[in-house]
Amino acid sequence: MDQSNRYANLDLKEEDLIAGGQHLLVAYKLIPAEGYGFLEVAAHVAAESSTGTNVEVSTTDDFTRGVDALVYEIDETAFGDDKVTGGGLMKIAYPVPLFDPNLLDGHFNVSHMWSLILGNNQGMGDHEGLRMLDFMVPECMIKLFDGPSTGIADLWEVLGRPRENGGYIAGTIIKPKLGLRPEPFARACMEFWLGGTFIKNDEPQANQPFCPMKTVIPMVAETMDRAQQETGEAKLFSANATADFHGECKARGDFILESFAKYGNEKHVAFLIDGFVTGPAGVTTARHEFPDTFLHFHRAGHGAVTSYKSPMGMDPLCYMKLSRLQGASGIHTGTMGYGKMEGHGKETVLAYMLERDECMGYYFNQKWHGMKPTCPIISGGMNALRLPGFFENLGHGNVINTCGGGAFGHIDSPASGATSLSQAYECWTSGTDPIEYAKTHKEFARAFESFPKDADKFFPEWQDKLGVHK
Repeated sequence: MDQSNRYANLDLKEEDLIAGGQHLLVAYKLIPAEGYGFLEVAAHVAAESSTGTNVEVSTTDDFTRGVDALVYEIDETAFGDDKVTGGGLMKIAYPVPLFDPNLLDGHFNVSHMWSLILGNNQGMGDHEGLRMLDFMVPECMIKLFDGPSTGIADLWEVLGRPRENGGYIAGTIIKPKLGLRPEPFARACMEFWLGGTFIKNDEPQANQPFCPMKTVIPMVAETMDRAQQETGEAKLFSANATADFHGECKARGDFILESFAKYGNEKHVAFLIDGFVTGPAGVTTARHEFPDTFLHFHRAGHGAVTSYKSPMGMDPLCYMKLSRLQGASGIHTGTMGYGKMEGHGKETVLAYMLERDECMGYYFNQKWHGMKPTCPIISGGMNALRLPGFFENLGHGNVINTCGGGAFGHIDSPASGATSLSQAYECWTSGTDPIEYAKTHKEFARAFESFPKDADKFFPEWQDKLGVHK
């Protein structure tokens, strides 16, 4: 049934909808199934994600029609004819009253919002692709989402840095990701902390029988204390508190904080919550139960929803926006084409959308109206040789960077690997040519020998220039 007469109004102007401030706007890429018209399917998407279905129902009244989602703009050939990369653009305006505030505090929740704008409409049979590209939340809604309670400024303060532009935080992921027992795990932490700052659990590391939390976490807390005394520098640890049940998440969080508090280091702790597999409920539980602790949003599995290879799901930009609304202190943004994961250099917008109070996305200018920023966390195949180009592309270094192989794969030691990461940042901030910088900074220089394929790619003839012989 063609519902475009009810669920589409192409006379609406986007500037008027934005000025009115009473609609959440969403841009989608749509590929209609064969035999269906573009506007027909677009209107069905609007119906399915608001007040309608695929038929007229007798219970609809005039009020219900007043909160219909409406298609207000289409471009049927915006992306070409290819079934995966092609399709057309459509934009839908969702009236604010469609969205669900909490009983407890009147705040909006991401779970409900997500279920409307990218829910059952994904499974409709009259399209072959529906991908959310961007959305814009109006001020009246922004001010009723939790947003972050802590951020990178709080970590900078722990590290004795300024709360503004405190700079790069060199971090790692304990490798191997699984298989270490408590003593080797704590020893690996010490080996990195002698040169670096931030350690996170890899996302599967939690409470395995061979490395139970109640054994390993107190060891890590004691190791942090020793590392701080030996180096005279503050250290940070992001501990995995991910759990299905909110009570288990709270129990893990309480135990972690108690363990580090014995050494006065409870502010040196972040909680890693795998926000994709636990969903908004996991993130929001940690945000509410531990508002003073940095909330580290990991996103294992997000590629199933955000991969550029898929005609379905959402663009990573949308996922960044959702994470900030939920209250993530930091989220993995990928490496913007500089690491091992899918991505490209223009993904700087992912970081800017998280950090700034106003940012132009792919289709909408989002104003955050004072909501605290979310820190970009850069992870996935990075090392000291890739960092100068990454910083140049991003334009700053106010990020957390976790290099597993980039630290533990350094030819000398994890501590040297950690030092090479900070040196890469210093090289970039000083504007020095990396080859010239390496001549006076051993750890950075040895990164060339540690990662020769990257050295060959980014710095041809590095061996001759550095006097390194095969």
